[in-house]
Amino acid sequence: MNIKITGTGSFIPSRIETNENFYQHEFLNADGSPINNTNQVIVEKFKSITGIGERRYIKEELNNSDIATYAAEKAIADAEINPEELDYIIIAHNYGDIKHDSEQSDTVPSIASRVKHLLGIKNPKCVGYDILFGCPGWIEGVIQANAFIKSGIAKKCLVIGSETLSRVIDKHDRDSMIYSDGAAAVVVESTNEEGGIIAHDTATFALDEAHFIYFGETNNPEVTDKRRYIKMYGRKIYEFALTNVPLAIKSCLDKTGIPIGEVKKILIHQANEKMDEAIVKRFYKLHNMEMPDGIMPMTIDKLGNSSVATVPTLYDMILKGKLKDQQINKGDIIIFASVGAGMNINAIVYKV
Repeated sequence: MNIKITGTGSFIPSRIETNENFYQHEFLNADGSPINNTNQVIVEKFKSITGIGERRYIKEELNNSDIATYAAEKAIADAEINPEELDYIIIAHNYGDIKHDSEQSDTVPSIASRVKHLLGIKNPKCVGYDILFGCPGWIEGVIQANAFIKSGIAKKCLVIGSETLSRVIDKHDRDSMIYSDGAAAVVVESTNEEGGIIAHDTATFALDEAHFIYFGETNNPEVTDKRRYIKMYGRKIYEFALTNVPLAIKSCLDKTGIPIGEVKKILIHQANEKMDEAIVKRFYKLHNMEMPDGIMPMTIDKLGNSSVATVPTLYDMILKGKLKDQQINKGDIIIFASVGAGMNINAIVYKV
């Protein structure tokens, strides 16, 4: 028995938010002081560091559970299964459903229960629950699905990564330009086909790193409401990721005994183009190798950072032929990897 992804689907919002749309924002430092640069310079510097030229936001009438459902429907159809056969619906997110212009996150009932409801699944033995695990949440959901199936308590699991970060950004913070919305889903099941999940690894660094990404107040001291927004210590995250993520990916690959030269793609969380490239370069440097061309597909330039949705969206797009000059073939060895709030790191070595 092998445990494989048998169906994929993604939802990419239609609303495009370009970098130029941020020219009218009043960006401030964390202490509320003005930034001594024009917005054009701020935006250009941001683009050179992150690689982000535009990002996607959902329409006002939609919520996180809606777009998660859209992605789930596509994955279920792609896997050609009856949704009533699902044993688990596992949804990774971080902020629940946040209605447009709302100050409150809504997580009761769980997003998984909402998606099960929207899918119209009647089977009470189909269990739905949420994962709050930062950006690595979708990968961790796949790891949990793998464990359920290996243990014999499940045969088919739906794992979704869905987030609407546009609803938790501070328009006075330069980092607000990083974040986007999106959803992607996969069906994971036991199969007699060759391949599947070969190895996985997860770690949580929380002694000094727990609050590198957090919820905080706006940078604008004149705003008196108590609404909170996604915040981060970018430099600390960058240094943490470059030190720890290459080692985590290596640890995962080492478990398999597969030579690094057999790895065809590394699908890494789309967090920051320069950071991701530096991580993968360091991973290859640990093997005394140069990073191969085309090994690290990227979507961040057009889609931004949609947290838990970035890796499964990337995988779905490549499989469906929607990413130029990138393809994944049957039998390929690939690596899924992510880093994010917690601080959490995980990776999966997978044979397509």
